[in-house]
Amino acid sequence: MSELRVGVIGGGQLARMMTPPAINLGITLKVLAEAEGSSAALATTLVGDYNQVEVVAEFAKTVDVITFDHEHVPLAVLEALEANGVSVQPPSRALAFAQNKLRMRERLSQLNLPMPDWAEIHDADSLDSFIEAHGGVAILKTPIGGYDGKGVRVVSSSADAADWLSAEGLTKVGGHLLVEEKVAFVRELAQLSARNPSGEFLAWPLVQTVQANGVCSEVLAPAPNASEGTLEQAAVIAQAVSEGLGVTGVLAVEMFETADGRLLINELAMRPHNSGHFSIEGSVTSQFEQHLRAVLDLPLGSTLPTNAHAVMVNLLGVDDQNDFLPHYAQAQSAHPEVKIHTYGKGARAGRKMGHVTVVSGNAEWALEEARQAAKVLTQQA
Repeated sequence: MSELRVGVIGGGQLARMMTPPAINLGITLKVLAEAEGSSAALATTLVGDYNQVEVVAEFAKTVDVITFDHEHVPLAVLEALEANGVSVQPPSRALAFAQNKLRMRERLSQLNLPMPDWAEIHDADSLDSFIEAHGGVAILKTPIGGYDGKGVRVVSSSADAADWLSAEGLTKVGGHLLVEEKVAFVRELAQLSARNPSGEFLAWPLVQTVQANGVCSEVLAPAPNASEGTLEQAAVIAQAVSEGLGVTGVLAVEMFETADGRLLINELAMRPHNSGHFSIEGSVTSQFEQHLRAVLDLPLGSTLPTNAHAVMVNLLGVDDQNDFLPHYAQAQSAHPEVKIHTYGKGARAGRKMGHVTVVSGNAEWALEEARQAAKVLTQQA
């Protein structure tokens, strides 16, 4: 077999976590990082600006397929690569929906997939009308650039978004905003799946995600007390999104579950995702191995769980000093069944700097072990 070479644009923790499975699969992994000393430093072969087509084109010459650590590469850059015969996975036509939430909502509506009520907003009057029609409160989003709670506001009138609605503010986000109904959900769920260019599709078990200050703090796999109907519905939705938008590689569909059991699509991520980190230890095939298989159009691996339950707890920075290393030995000694992952990032409050995972036959024990290990690691000196 000839050498298989995957190029990842973006040097963050997702590219970093692709490195071990790439080694195990005999894949040459190369990373185009934004700066020296990135999380994915071990695989970084080029440092440059992914906004420049010349930089990305030179990088593409060294690999067989281009994929991503994030969804921010300009579509014009990717379209130029594709025009020259470069395999880009997921392709630009799919990433267009990940980069623009309004385009995503429009396409999902065409596919008749379940979502919160939404509208495109250009001015204060249209926003106030939507808010009035939806109980006096709504969720306002910038269509481009938002993640981890950024670019999202709860609004009760257009006055709450005067800066975004100004001429300057609208220009920054492409001339329009996205408003959605504020869903009365009972919990948040995420359905992880993967699809290769040949059309093979597999999904992992549905998970529950727990948010803190707009950032995922815990993931419970599988989602506790999810009915067979819910599990089947979530997988069907993910496959419809993947096929309807032309996604290849790993896809995460974040959803709200309502009190009456409905699932409503909230966000999409066309890459490995925080909600799938549990799969490194908790699944036969991790999301990172699966993503590499998928973008190379190799057969997909089993997504069956390795134990009844898996719990992941994010390690968020607590200050500008603690990088968790001083507390490793204590955490490993007290919690030997916990797997600790760090991302090689400098300490900063609120930053995603790592995660811990526990797999077990006992869900309550696994969650408590993960929480206690995280507490040890993030303690301040």
